[in-house]
Amino acid sequence: MKKLFTSESVSEGHPDKVCDQISDAILDAMLEQDPDSRVAVETLVTTGLVVVSGEVTTKAYVDIQELVRDVIREIGYTKPGYRFDAESCGVMVTIHQQSPDIAMGVDKLGAGDQGMMFGFATKETDTLMPMSLQYSHNLVRELAEIRKKTDLMPYLRPDSKSQVTVEYDENNHPLRVHTIVVSTQHDDDITQDKIKEDIRKHLIPRAIPGNLVDDETIIHVNPTGNFVIGGPHGDTGLTGRKIIVDTYGGHGAHGGGAFSGKDASKVDRSAAYAARHIAKNIVAADLADECLIQLAYAIGIAEPVSISVDTFGTGKISDVKLTKLIRDNFDCTPEGIINRFGLKRPIFKKSAAYGHFGRDEFPWEKLDYVDKLKAQAAS
Repeated sequence: MKKLFTSESVSEGHPDKVCDQISDAILDAMLEQDPDSRVAVETLVTTGLVVVSGEVTTKAYVDIQELVRDVIREIGYTKPGYRFDAESCGVMVTIHQQSPDIAMGVDKLGAGDQGMMFGFATKETDTLMPMSLQYSHNLVRELAEIRKKTDLMPYLRPDSKSQVTVEYDENNHPLRVHTIVVSTQHDDDITQDKIKEDIRKHLIPRAIPGNLVDDETIIHVNPTGNFVIGGPHGDTGLTGRKIIVDTYGGHGAHGGGAFSGKDASKVDRSAAYAARHIAKNIVAADLADECLIQLAYAIGIAEPVSISVDTFGTGKISDVKLTKLIRDNFDCTPEGIINRFGLKRPIFKKSAAYGHFGRDEFPWEKLDYVDKLKAQAAS
């Protein structure tokens, strides 16, 4: 009996991702001037309008209106015909100071909120990410590259979505790509047949290894038949509404907290990064083929209230021993995580599209504990 698993991704031009990038651009701009900035910024976009709201404590001054327009311009919303563009959209800013009740606990280096965060890693791909999500990200990232840097598909507009279904054998090993779905916004003077031809010819070979796609792979392109109206004019966008796209595509687990617009004192973000770092190093150390880490916190308390490990029966040592290795080697307090990854730097905007994990440019993706874990596991 074959098993199928599906993940999706969305492009930088998707309305929710426009919001994530604006929120993280504001965070980065404040951290650049004041590394101790406390930021929790939410963004909403709709036809002709951006609304930025949230709580901030900072010494920085940021021209948010102009910054918002720069982000929108960079994404590619530059034409009035899109009904949402960098030059003409309205920008409303309603930001106030962080609650002193929250600040009191965080100032003592405690967690900025309660909750549980998860990190996951698997040997399915070289990035130690799930295959279905990795290739979903590849599709929309490459589609944006084609739109911005080539003339292969000049009719492309910024908004797009992808979905990849992977087929597994009875031992849960990936065999092939079963189904590919690509929905891309486009100009209204192009045929769907031409788009389908170009997706097959130009996009899929750039995004998915050829040995995983065969004559039986099902490919759906713009299955509704048309995708001219898109972006914030087609759908209202909100920060933090693509949490599964941002993490593991439905594999593992999710604690429910979003990332973008939050500084690293918010463990929703920083502890999720720490959990991925731990899981990735455990898998890279060949201590498990698959690993899920849970960290849980209480607001104002620095140490996690619990650390949990699940290797789904693939561990080379017990999950209990792995938990002890984590406690012995990884400082999972907010301060420890911030210091380990340098999270007071303006490095977050580039994480706000195409996933926060599986990309070597981020410090939480480093395999810097592999040798230590191997040695201690063997002792």
